[in-house]
Amino acid sequence: MTRRPVVIIGAGPAGLTSAYELSKRGVLSTVLESGTQVGGISKTVNYGGYRFDIGGHRFFSKVPLINELWQEILGEEFLLRARKSRIYYKQHFFDYPLKPVNALIGLGPVESLLVALSYLKARFAHIHDEKTFEDWVSNRFGSRLYHIFFKTYTEKVWGIPCTEISADWAAQRIKNLSLKQALRNALLRASRGMDGQTITSLIERFHYPRFGPGMMWERCESVIGERGVRTVRGTHVQRVRHRGGRVESVSGTMLTGERAEFDGSDFVSTMPLRELMFALSPAPPAKVLDAAARLRYRDYLTVVLVVNREEVFPDNWIYIHSPDVKVGRIQNYKNWSPYMVPDPATTSLGLEYFLWDKDEEWSWPDEQLIQLGIRECCQLGLVDPKDVVDGTVVRMEKAYPVYDQTYQANVTVIRDYLATFANLQTIGRNGLHRYNNQDHSMLTGIYAARNITGERWDVWAVNTEMEYHEEGRVAELRGGDRMVPRRVAVPVNEVSEVPAALDLVLDRAFARLDPVAMGVATGAVGGLGLFLATAILLVKGGRVVGPNLSLLGEFLPGFSVTWAGATIGLVEAGLWGFLTGYAGAWLCNRGVMLYASLARSRAEAEERRDLLDKV
Repeated sequence: MTRRPVVIIGAGPAGLTSAYELSKRGVLSTVLESGTQVGGISKTVNYGGYRFDIGGHRFFSKVPLINELWQEILGEEFLLRARKSRIYYKQHFFDYPLKPVNALIGLGPVESLLVALSYLKARFAHIHDEKTFEDWVSNRFGSRLYHIFFKTYTEKVWGIPCTEISADWAAQRIKNLSLKQALRNALLRASRGMDGQTITSLIERFHYPRFGPGMMWERCESVIGERGVRTVRGTHVQRVRHRGGRVESVSGTMLTGERAEFDGSDFVSTMPLRELMFALSPAPPAKVLDAAARLRYRDYLTVVLVVNREEVFPDNWIYIHSPDVKVGRIQNYKNWSPYMVPDPATTSLGLEYFLWDKDEEWSWPDEQLIQLGIRECCQLGLVDPKDVVDGTVVRMEKAYPVYDQTYQANVTVIRDYLATFANLQTIGRNGLHRYNNQDHSMLTGIYAARNITGERWDVWAVNTEMEYHEEGRVAELRGGDRMVPRRVAVPVNEVSEVPAALDLVLDRAFARLDPVAMGVATGAVGGLGLFLATAILLVKGGRVVGPNLSLLGEFLPGFSVTWAGATIGLVEAGLWGFLTGYAGAWLCNRGVMLYASLARSRAEAEERRDLLDKV
């Protein structure tokens, strides 16, 4: 037990999960939340009985620990939902993930041919030095498909050209699978298929709380509250006092206007890195403040329309790629869960607008934004204005950390400075300036809690492409992460239920053969075998010695069933054996690598099927 509680800034998935993990280990904490609701961007807003998300949150994870935690907190309140989503482009709806026949019909034969030619060009003349998101997508889909299905929507979301978005963004959101992982996935899929079990992709179905994702975090707050954890809502942290490499307290303003200060033994922050650096007192060095000032965040608002129709469209959500409207995506909350609407004869739609807080739309009155939403829905042919009976607006500041060309260098400067604090950890999407999914944000919270109780985990290693090593060894993190020793016991990017025996089989089956060793072994067996066979016949003697074996002289010049011929045969058979073994090993290696490459390409293509979901 700690003498003073741990102070956690932010009651989103990362912060509440950290408090939950600490409470299970007997450590009390105080959670400070600036808003009036818990859940952060994963909260569920209730407007007159109509519930809606801040962006729509599917619940699935490749991390078993997180799946177990979700079930532990919410249990039977999860629904299994079928996924349906489409892209709206040039007055046509396209299934997403893209389906070839559907896309062919929508684009038409001429455009489809041009898309195919563009894809072939990308395969044979791809960009070697991928620096931007545009480079990354064009290499994998072709530039024409990139411009049709990715460019417009991505630039709506991020508010900057795709040429200014770092390729690191795609590298983080779309993993390049390890060879072993790709082969493991392929073999498991095949084995399950032979057993007659239906394999359903996470892209096609997902879990979802009955009353939205906020239900998870309200339940979590209730559980930890019963264990003595205090959640203080409406507390905006403005000052973080520190001395001698240790944070001593945080203070901020309550909704009532009063100031409050909280001291603790350890501190965990989910605040945006930029805000945290400027809240520190004494202030960090100028270099750190300059790096923090250069970090950018994309803001977000939802215009919710209540429509007096039982069904508007069958999708969970629609991506709007038309540049003629400002809306980027439209959620149909009723199709996420029927419990999200109080009246089944009505429908609630969430029109998502991605903005900077300096954009004029950000400060528009709610009524003006609602009218914009109605007008754009009408323009898209989705609703009749007379059917819209109500509406509301929800704003979310700093919803997405921006991955521009300079973010990586800026984060490195801040991260180096944070390493000088003994009792301060940053976690979550904004706390790491990393576009994590909910499950990875939660995992950073678990790691931070375990660090407080004496273990050693690297929260910055979550959701990075890395190899997992034993404690004390050094692993290289891609994407600019430093080389640091770490302990990792839970494979973050892999399904850890896979039996270790399968990995052993893969290691052996796909181990590279040494051509020289195989050649020497084959040559030795061939040469010595022929020499011994000849020697045995010579020792036995007879009127005609080895008439059948002597026929090898047709293929091995100079060989005969004599002692001199046996020596020549030893050399020649050894040489041919070496060449045969070497060539066999070389061909075997190439064949195995070709198969492995195809398996890996298929697995990575499957990972990229839902690229827009990850934007």
